[in-house]
Amino acid sequence: MRERDAKPERARLDRATVAATALRLLGDVGLEGLTLRAIAQELGVKAPALYWHFKDKRALLDEMATEMFRRMAADLDAALRPPRDWREALEVAMRGLREHLLRYRDGAKVYSGTHFTDMSYAAPMEAHLRTLVAGGFTAGGAARAWFTAYSYTIGYVIEEQSMGPLPGSDGEGYDLDARAERLADYPLTTAAGPEMFRNQDEGFEAGLAMVLAGIAATVLPPSGERGRG
Repeated sequence: MRERDAKPERARLDRATVAATALRLLGDVGLEGLTLRAIAQELGVKAPALYWHFKDKRALLDEMATEMFRRMAADLDAALRPPRDWREALEVAMRGLREHLLRYRDGAKVYSGTHFTDMSYAAPMEAHLRTLVAGGFTAGGAARAWFTAYSYTIGYVIEEQSMGPLPGSDGEGYDLDARAERLADYPLTTAAGPEMFRNQDEGFEAGLAMVLAGIAATVLPPSGERGRG
């Protein structure tokens, strides 16, 4: 008796496949255009098939953010040497976060306010907080320092991606000439435009330096008081 010819097995649809497809589609349609229906069409399935894995778009965004973090952590682990001090550790982490968010259209909006779907963030977070504590911060101060730098970076990239050109386009983003015409009676506000909306790399670094200086001045205990309590 001959065995039946095996039929080709359809690719298994799982959370990882859906999230990876959503991240790829994000570059074409942006966050507003990213729907479960659009993702299902990209995968060649009906939309209800995705509800087995994600109850709504919010749940999908949580998984997308978690996958973004996994990719980021893998890259940073491969390239990162031990930091000299807490300041360098935060600089490297925030630069890496920004770099990865910029790889995705609306990446910062996708990432912000989400809940990670696994514990992959815990070990890297613990390592960062240990570095801050070793640098003289209290446990609470370390958490506050991290979250402050993190919030600055997320907010900066949200503004950067909202004002800048779409990935892959040749545009320069915000039209400063048109802005200057509208604000002709407000010379200081006009002059602020290039500082805020051009040279984003330099702007990010300048802002990060301000944030870290503020952390050092207001959160880091004076050297004579470190380690007490």
